[in-house]
Amino acid sequence: MDGLVPLASVPTQIAGRNRMLRKMISTTSAAIPRGTAETTPHSREAAEPARAGYCLFMVSSPLQWQKAAPTRDAADRFLDEQMSARLAGVDANDFLYASSFAGLRPSNELEKISLPFSRSIRPNDQVNPPELGLMEKLIPRVRRGQYVLIPTSEHTRGHGTHSFPAVWQNHLREFLAKIEPKR
Repeated sequence: MDGLVPLASVPTQIAGRNRMLRKMISTTSAAIPRGTAETTPHSREAAEPARAGYCLFMVSSPLQWQKAAPTRDAADRFLDEQMSARLAGVDANDFLYASSFAGLRPSNELEKISLPFSRSIRPNDQVNPPELGLMEKLIPRVRRGQYVLIPTSEHTRGHGTHSFPAVWQNHLREFLAKIEPKR
């Protein structure tokens, strides 16, 4: 490995609002018996919209949502479409696993990272918001670390921007150009 480029994380323990939301969702998910929708339809139906709503809001972008749903009726349609899409194929156990990384403490080991490390941050990221100042505090502990603050634009999608490489690919190219491959 020649470098590290985490796409949707901050190198510290999950805390604050992020932790609280994950715990609320995990508690809801843990209360759902294992099995299929056919064996536990009522409890699963009750909890799945909460999980889908969590994902929907935490990875969203206010600017994009306003563009997609500029009227009350458009907003109602947009929400219905987004919830339907996110509920398709949802499994409570998968969500429980994905939302339960709160015990990890990567910030305890940052000084051990010797590879080039780059992380981009989006101002409209509700999962890892830059206003918490975590990257400014933590990145100096990474020997060859850097981070880039990507401005909010018509192309950013909040936390979900990591799924749109066109937004951050120039930063990645610059980072990769500086890395000397280990051979």
